[in-house]
Amino acid sequence: MTVNDQADAPPPVRPVLDRATWKEIAYLFGNLPEALIGFVYTIFMLATAGGLSVTAVGLPLLACGLWGSRQFGRLARARARALLGLRVAEPSPLPGPGRAGGFFPWLWTCLKDPVAWRTVLYGVVRLPWGVLTFTVTLTSLFVLWPVLPYVVRGLANLDRAMVRGLLFPSDELERRIAELESGRGVVVDTAAADLRRIERDLHDGAQARLVALAMGLGLAKEKLLEDPEGAAAMVDEAHSEVKLALRELRDLARGIHPAVLTDRGLDAALSSVASRCLVPVKVSVDLPARPAEAIEGIAYFVVSELLQNVSKHAGARGATVEVWRSGRRILLRVGDDGRGGALLSGGTGLAGLAERLRAVDGVLTVDSPEGEGTVVSAELPWRDRA
Repeated sequence: MTVNDQADAPPPVRPVLDRATWKEIAYLFGNLPEALIGFVYTIFMLATAGGLSVTAVGLPLLACGLWGSRQFGRLARARARALLGLRVAEPSPLPGPGRAGGFFPWLWTCLKDPVAWRTVLYGVVRLPWGVLTFTVTLTSLFVLWPVLPYVVRGLANLDRAMVRGLLFPSDELERRIAELESGRGVVVDTAAADLRRIERDLHDGAQARLVALAMGLGLAKEKLLEDPEGAAAMVDEAHSEVKLALRELRDLARGIHPAVLTDRGLDAALSSVASRCLVPVKVSVDLPARPAEAIEGIAYFVVSELLQNVSKHAGARGATVEVWRSGRRILLRVGDDGRGGALLSGGTGLAGLAERLRAVDGVLTVDSPEGEGTVVSAELPWRDRA
């Protein structure tokens, strides 16, 4: 049993009326009014929305009613937290019409919301249960006092099971939804930033150089007959500019997706990156096969950015890059013997890199004690190449 399971486990039965038992008694007495309110609301909502389902307002009314059921579930979870000691997480909120892509996608999202429908079921089954628990608790309080703690604990444990079954969010699913919603924004922002960087590099670099080259060749053409030697010098200068422009375009293309990665895989691509690092880098890649192109590209750019950090900030004399597969994960480790002190919240781009990895279900960790170097580890999901 895990620590969380132990914390959420029902308290053991005690033959004395301790504080936990009195809180459970209060919860059981509150079941009846809660059940009456929830049952009346649920039946009225379903009957009204069902009766108007043939009209244009039927489905929007049902969506609003389901939203109200969600709020009823929120109150029920709060009561269970306060009196039963349950650790109940709140489900992810529904997106508004703007985030859902319009009114009709939002309407469909509300109508198929599993959290709301489970709360509807909770509101229906609670009425007989509320009557039963109120009656049994009241009878035990005045007639069956010696066994009251046992009766109360048994009924409260059944209530705990009902809350867990119908009002608990699907933790893993809710967590993934929240992460994917956050990750989607990170991916969009990163893509936009990359496009702006490419546009800026083209405008300020290769494009400006090619414009100057065209002007230089135009002047050389005009001087070709009058001043052949001057024209030849200008053509020679233009030739140097062509080489620089080609080098800039190659660097830009390598930043988008290097050809060596496509042709030869991670081992060769990372060795190429390591050769451009300002400190010696030892590269070790141990993969049984090549992962999917997207995962391979992400792994390449993660290592590239980390090695740039080593060159710019670490003050190291050497670095290592290790890549291997473990189960359904691909693991990366970049270490150096520099000054250390790197933080995910620092200005070295590690925070942005961690966000980009989380967007694809990846993880980034940093171990960087002052004066003892830095080790950055990353994990990515392994996906087989198509």
